[in-house]
Amino acid sequence: MNVLDIIENKKNCKELSKEEIEYFIKNYTSGEITDYQAAALIMAICINGMTQDEILDLTIAMANSGEVLDLSDISNNIVDKHSTGGVGDKVTLIVTPIIASLGVPVAKMSGRGLGITGGTIDKLESIPGYNTSLSIEEFKQNIKDIGISLIGQTMNLAPADKKIYALRDSIGCTKSIPLIASSIMSKKIAAGANAIVLDVTCGNGAFMKNKEEAKKLAKMMSLIGKWANRKTVCVLTNMEEPLGYAVGNSLEVIEAVKALKGDMPEDVKEVIVKIATEMLNLADEKSTSSENKKKVLEVINNGKAYEKFKELVEKQGGDVSYIENTEKFERAPIIAPVLSEKDGYVEELNAEKVGKAGLELGIGRMRKEDSIDSRLGILFEKKIGDKVKKGDVLAYVHAGSPEKANECVNKILSAYKIGSRKEIKKNIIEVI
Repeated sequence: MNVLDIIENKKNCKELSKEEIEYFIKNYTSGEITDYQAAALIMAICINGMTQDEILDLTIAMANSGEVLDLSDISNNIVDKHSTGGVGDKVTLIVTPIIASLGVPVAKMSGRGLGITGGTIDKLESIPGYNTSLSIEEFKQNIKDIGISLIGQTMNLAPADKKIYALRDSIGCTKSIPLIASSIMSKKIAAGANAIVLDVTCGNGAFMKNKEEAKKLAKMMSLIGKWANRKTVCVLTNMEEPLGYAVGNSLEVIEAVKALKGDMPEDVKEVIVKIATEMLNLADEKSTSSENKKKVLEVINNGKAYEKFKELVEKQGGDVSYIENTEKFERAPIIAPVLSEKDGYVEELNAEKVGKAGLELGIGRMRKEDSIDSRLGILFEKKIGDKVKKGDVLAYVHAGSPEKANECVNKILSAYKIGSRKEIKKNIIEVI
């Protein structure tokens, strides 16, 4: 067996055997298969797809490429949450401390930005000192001590996915149900939680552009969860416009901190409360959604969720003073306004265009070795349904140079559609 034959088989739309998939994962993880050979196979998968059996075999092989954690000595009821990606998606930063503050342990392994979508790890690393590279022992100890730990992929947990994830981002293979489903679920299986809530984003700013694609991905991940004996719920959420008002790493952390203090944009609040309620439903199947929703709102209002986030940051080496006073975060050298050219209502704020503008601004990576400037981003003033007048500020671009600022201002302006109709956006599409 060799990688060239495996590439050839998938290029010719043949179904890969379990042995071929395991061979590829084992040898790519060890370095025997090169990046360019792996890229060829990933591209073939992206173009030709995979059968249900192939996806299951790929997920299992990636999960087993490193350690699979057993967290039963901590709790038999550990809940995880994951998003399929979006623009301005800071849900993990808000929802996980909410859940942990209610006494339900959260063990979360997150990724970096992928394509136009932001990454939780990049956001957390914008907090000075925050360590996302804990050992497995430290990860488990933090969950025991404070009920929560948020880390990046270590070399010991789903290492094959870590390599494939970065490679996909740099070769334009981000939108693929087999690759998305296997990536997410391999991490979830490896990280050891027994209950998982998946935020499956849907719209122009997500990998799944319509409800049909999103449901197909959700059903595939639910099937994998069932096979792996993990309680799994998928919540389909709207990603036609950015979530919240901030897009960019430190800007999103600042918005998350405000949200945990109760100052939460309505779309963020709707998604947070729904995701958190579903996580609590899985943690205690005897509880009701109405009871759990009330609990979520209580820990936001009484400050317990905010205090838990501070505890998390401090536990993982972060400078808590930045959370206590978000004015300490360094701002971009250039902050340029985006001005409305007409009167009316915001009928559209295209999340995909915003994501692409942010990528070129420097929020994300064009190549896997690129570094990210956490100061950069876009802060919106007007979103779908808002009334505007000519000359009103629609958004502010936080840029590294005047040239980048001007480019981004024009791109953000093109993402807006101002018309005569007051649109109402549905943020929760369906629960599967």
